[in-house]
Amino acid sequence: MKRILAFFFTLVMICSSCLPVHAEYSFQQDAPAETSSATAAADEQNTSAAENTSTEDTSAEDGSTEDASTEDISPEDPSTYSARIASGAAASYGVDGLKNAPDITAESALLMDTATGAVLYGKDAESKQYPASITKVMTALLAIEKCKMDDIVTFSSQAVNGIEAGSSSAGINVGAKLTVEDTLYALMLVSANEAGAALAEHISGSDQEFAKLMNSRAKELGCTGTHFTNPHGLPDEEHYTTAHDMGLILRQAMRYDAFRKIAEADSYTLKKSDTLKNNLELWNHAKILRENSDYYYEPAKGAKTGYTQVAHNTLVTYAQKDNVELLCVVLKDYGADSSYHDTADLFDWGFKQVEGISPLSGFNLNNALSKTKAIPDAKLVSLKKLNCTFPEDFYLLVPKGFDASALQSAFVYEEDIHTGSIGHIAISSGDVSITSVPVTYDKTSQAAKSYLSNGEASDDLETAPPDKNQFTPRKLLGYLLRVAIAFLLIFIIMNFIGRWQAEKRRQQRIKERKMKHASSETRNIN
Repeated sequence: MKRILAFFFTLVMICSSCLPVHAEYSFQQDAPAETSSATAAADEQNTSAAENTSTEDTSAEDGSTEDASTEDISPEDPSTYSARIASGAAASYGVDGLKNAPDITAESALLMDTATGAVLYGKDAESKQYPASITKVMTALLAIEKCKMDDIVTFSSQAVNGIEAGSSSAGINVGAKLTVEDTLYALMLVSANEAGAALAEHISGSDQEFAKLMNSRAKELGCTGTHFTNPHGLPDEEHYTTAHDMGLILRQAMRYDAFRKIAEADSYTLKKSDTLKNNLELWNHAKILRENSDYYYEPAKGAKTGYTQVAHNTLVTYAQKDNVELLCVVLKDYGADSSYHDTADLFDWGFKQVEGISPLSGFNLNNALSKTKAIPDAKLVSLKKLNCTFPEDFYLLVPKGFDASALQSAFVYEEDIHTGSIGHIAISSGDVSITSVPVTYDKTSQAAKSYLSNGEASDDLETAPPDKNQFTPRKLLGYLLRVAIAFLLIFIIMNFIGRWQAEKRRQQRIKERKMKHASSETRNIN
């Protein structure tokens, strides 16, 4: 019986040792995550007529001479540039220290490439200035990030009547219930201060609490000279920003197609409802966008104006030409006409200085993988099955007339299984490293799951069962080794049991002989 139990015990050990062991990522060591100096530098660089005569002169920006239209104008292709910013698939090279910038009247200004964040021009860009109504770009950004476009905003008495008398307004009545989208059109197109106050209440409960959110978000974006006290930009000595900070805020807002759609709209109508007493026609105050205006600038796509007596004229604008999108900030300019002229002059200069190229448009990844000596042939087969990708439309901002043929692109094998990256494409010019672009694969694909578990990629479900059950030569060797160890343990255990039982029988025989001998002596005495 004991031998049967011992055999059963060892049999269980054999079976358990032969069960497959599923250990994800066990086939290789983690590759160190490295960042090229060029990439780090690019990342650092990336973080790098008045509206009203008393507070904001709406008469100077009204659209009374133009035909009304209730249709909002959608951007031509908002996803192209907003996706480029959001993906980070862009870098700049050789655009520092550009010469012959125009002489402008604004006290502070900035010209930035929106895709890369590269600063092409700055004039006292870190000096603190009053922003006036371009503050509303931050308010719009937070509304888009914190709310749904169809959320309902209720205009309280405090929101409508709590703003400074005579300041810019859309004429929205107390008790009106508008969607966030409608409220944003009022905020951005006609600089409605009540819209800013209503959004602040909707999101944070009050202007004061909303200002805390504004300042927190500004710090997250890398702003160093900004402090907001309200959502609309009405005068306050503690409400200020810099041209560079406003560039960072506008660039972030431009990541969202909803912001672009609203900022680029020519007009919009708030329709009369049970809570809104009248139809309200909204015309964009930014004359730089209006085709029948003397200040019209064709490449300009979106803008927000601002004015107070202490801030003077402020203006933020973004424009597109060829394959480049730039944003411009002017602060403390002297007259609406000067702000428009300064902006147009900076854009004209910038578009003549730089261009965007796509250095990876013809890059053949499979050929690059085959030529990489660091990749063994067996692994190469698997890597090709992973369908690795890279941003073929990668955008590189360079000086105008740059010789693109001087660029070299080379694949560098540097695997990181946790991020689904097999390496990067290094872009250089001569001995100068420009940047690197990651080469990745979809970790959720069948081939990737097989690869991560077993070191072999396969998307054939018939020949590649689930990862934990897939049978490979490596697993077979492991199973055989475990079986051999199990049999050795069986032999040792069985040998021990045999010896133990033999000794037990020997002791029993000795005991029996002693008992028999004692019995014999007793009979002899008697």
